[in-house]
Amino acid sequence: MSTAIAMAVLVLGALMAARVLVAASASPPRGSHGLAADIDRLLPQTQCGRCLHAGCRPYAEAIARGAARINQCPPGGEATIRRLAQLLGVEPLALNPRHGRQAPASVVIIDEEACIGCTRCIQACPVDAIVGAARQMHTVITAECTGCELCIPPCPVDCIAVVPAPAAQHAWQWPAPGRVSA
Repeated sequence: MSTAIAMAVLVLGALMAARVLVAASASPPRGSHGLAADIDRLLPQTQCGRCLHAGCRPYAEAIARGAARINQCPPGGEATIRRLAQLLGVEPLALNPRHGRQAPASVVIIDEEACIGCTRCIQACPVDAIVGAARQMHTVITAECTGCELCIPPCPVDCIAVVPAPAAQHAWQWPAPGRVSA
């Protein structure tokens, strides 16, 4: 009789485990990295810290935990807020002015003649868009620069300027030819 009870307990346990697995598979996961990864994909990846987090991924994780609001990203602006609201099923919010205001995309450039090669800008750049060596001039890889402006405060000679970001190559169009008069 004890063998029959043991078998019944094993079968009952197996049925309960199967039920748990079926229930878990009924709702597909949000991807391999979860909600934070989905949020992070919507952020502009400037890594600027204006949201008061160390970068876009930490901000995404804070939003996913409910520890941050969706309106703290000036580089992403209203369009990013709308996409985040849609993803999360919440109402869009106005951009929080405490974090800055939305502006056109920008990059930085270094006045290479004024650069003293201190490397402070290189250390501050969160995306490794600045290249150079100690006591040598530095330059910005414009295609990699996110315009975060984190390299500006540590520069001791004020040789870094913000300029509008160049048009993306995929968005560039050949200018239409002018009309030729006959």
